[in-house]
Amino acid sequence: MKNRPWFLLKVPQAVAALTFACASFLAVAQAPYPGKPIRLVIGFAPGGAADYVARVLAEPMGRALGQPVLVENRAGAGSSIAAEHVSKAPADGYTLLIASPSSISVNPAVNPKLGYSARDLAPVTKVSSSPLVIAVNTNLGVNNMRELVAAVRKAPGKFNFASSGNGSAPHLSGVLFARLAGVDMVHVPFKGGGPAVQSVVAGDTQMTFGTPPSVLPLVQAGRLKALGITARNRSPLVPDLPGMVEAGLPDYEMSFWYGIFVPVGTPPAIIKRIHEAAIAAVQLPEVAKAFAREGTETAMSKSPEEFAAFLVEDAKFWVRLVKESRLTSD
Repeated sequence: MKNRPWFLLKVPQAVAALTFACASFLAVAQAPYPGKPIRLVIGFAPGGAADYVARVLAEPMGRALGQPVLVENRAGAGSSIAAEHVSKAPADGYTLLIASPSSISVNPAVNPKLGYSARDLAPVTKVSSSPLVIAVNTNLGVNNMRELVAAVRKAPGKFNFASSGNGSAPHLSGVLFARLAGVDMVHVPFKGGGPAVQSVVAGDTQMTFGTPPSVLPLVQAGRLKALGITARNRSPLVPDLPGMVEAGLPDYEMSFWYGIFVPVGTPPAIIKRIHEAAIAAVQLPEVAKAFAREGTETAMSKSPEEFAAFLVEDAKFWVRLVKESRLTSD
């Protein structure tokens, strides 16, 4: 019997075989999520803020989900490579993206020919938020933001600033700074915050608008000099660093966030499960302390719907900045 197709069996035997097959299929289809390890994809090289945030969250999220969450770096194209990869992955909850405004708002606005759009990614929750840190090579000879502005004005086109990639928050922070300060700087993109910051340490570039996890450990080690943050006023996360008002640029303000996304079409029940696991992780005191230690604060969305509504408004700021900056994909 076991070697014969069900449709060649006698009627009672055929019915039993078909019933067993359907039951087996339904058991697989209705298997509780998750049933295997989950990948958390990052669009930048190791050592930057996205990598740091993802690795802090991965272990507690894995505990909450009952399966390991494995961090995977897919650097390049200002995080577009990772975003496109996740957007085309099966919508089953096993491939997640941790993304910043560059993946969701900036890159699609800069390059309409990308292989994905923000509509291809379903928002789950925001997990962190922070200003950027303006840091320079220790041998540059400037001690504060006003001295930096004066030095760059005296040498137009001679100062290079490093970023984690074209269209990234650090890149656009430099563009906005140059416009408001009336200075001319050269942008040097890298495949992540880690390599960008290392170029400043080495003196290949002079400065960066870096994410706190990328910059602060090197500042504390004396290998970089931090001059200020991109918020208007001082932040309790980095109280020793002045904001832009003290730097003489009161109209300058820039912050960035990281959030979790899944391929569009992922079942709402799975999105809800991932949201609950992320919130459980972010609410842990050790996670909040790890973020704060690197100048980042936790920023949770009450629901995927709330995060989606936030993204609609947030995109307006980034798209306007892209247009004003005349940023292109060329």
